[in-house]
Amino acid sequence: MVFVKSTPAYGAEKRQFMLLILLVLFSPLAIDIYLPALPQIAESFHVEHTLAQDTISLFLFAMGIGQLVAGPLADKYGRRTVALVGIVIYLISALLAWGAQTIEWMLLARLLQGIGACATSVAAFATVRDTFGPEKSGKMISYLNGAICFIPALAPILGSWLTQTFDWRANFSFMALYALVVGGALWIGMKETNPSPQSGKVFHANRYWSVLKNPMFLFHASLCMLSMAVILAYVTSAPIVLMQQMGVSMNEFAAWFGINAVVNIIACLTAPKFMDKFGVHKTLVVGLLCMVIAGVLMLVVSSQLTPMMFMLPIFVSSLSFAWILGAAAGKALAPFGDKAGTAAALLGLFQMSGAGLVVSLVQRLGLEPTFMISIHMLILTPAIIILLSSVGRGWHKIEV
Repeated sequence: MVFVKSTPAYGAEKRQFMLLILLVLFSPLAIDIYLPALPQIAESFHVEHTLAQDTISLFLFAMGIGQLVAGPLADKYGRRTVALVGIVIYLISALLAWGAQTIEWMLLARLLQGIGACATSVAAFATVRDTFGPEKSGKMISYLNGAICFIPALAPILGSWLTQTFDWRANFSFMALYALVVGGALWIGMKETNPSPQSGKVFHANRYWSVLKNPMFLFHASLCMLSMAVILAYVTSAPIVLMQQMGVSMNEFAAWFGINAVVNIIACLTAPKFMDKFGVHKTLVVGLLCMVIAGVLMLVVSSQLTPMMFMLPIFVSSLSFAWILGAAAGKALAPFGDKAGTAAALLGLFQMSGAGLVVSLVQRLGLEPTFMISIHMLILTPAIIILLSSVGRGWHKIEV
């Protein structure tokens, strides 16, 4: 990584970052590990498969909306406190899901789990801003995103083994165990990094408005949202394109999914190196150009689709997504020190709820999946013009 000095301060910084990696894994783990068990869950509760899928939708909804609450709480009471409370909620909700006897009980448990996961996410990214500052935080967020990308590649394999060896409830047992172990590690090792806890009201419109009125935040948070929408469009469309239209088997689909996760991991680990050498501005420009190229490529290959032809633009977009997300997220949080929790919460809201809304609106146009994905990629084209303008260059000359 970037920890090159062997001083005690750097050693403590490295240990803190290792804890943050454990902290950001809560949310992807809660989705990807039990995906293979969804049919069993629907069968166990005697409900339609769509209701089992709602356990994911409610989790994501709670994560997006919960950011607005967790952010100000992290600014007032500290990142460590919010992280530990979030882990406790996550642990309790995992146990509730494990013991669920009805689908309603299960949905409620997942709603609570989304709230717990959003608290851990907000605390982690706010701590990154506190610890590494406005310039270095973008690189560290790329490393965190690289760690997050391991989960889609590995968690379904673990979840499949747990489900086949035991049953679907074992996935939630594992989540509870993970929360217990990581919670203990954070209780012992995580230091509070909030430079100046806020006084006064926790929830005030001015706290949100002071972040939202900042054009640098709005632009870079929108980049995170639109690039995340590309990934969501791919995830929701890939089963239709690969399995229904092309007849790819479930194992082959999982293999393509895993290869794309590996591409994402490599991209997340190389982005900080590029940022170190060329800066955040050039990283964003290159990432956006790659995304536009992926969009054009998807349009070109749409008439002669094969699994490889479909996945090639996806691989390019996954690379550009990683470069855009790390650089843009760090820059979105850069203007905010004491409000890093609120800023991280609003950034999370853009990424989760905002991206979901964009994808939902475009899906309602009734377009072919490949054309719909390419639209999401090409929507980012104007951002290149803005970044190359005097205003865009000015944002990247600001020293916070």
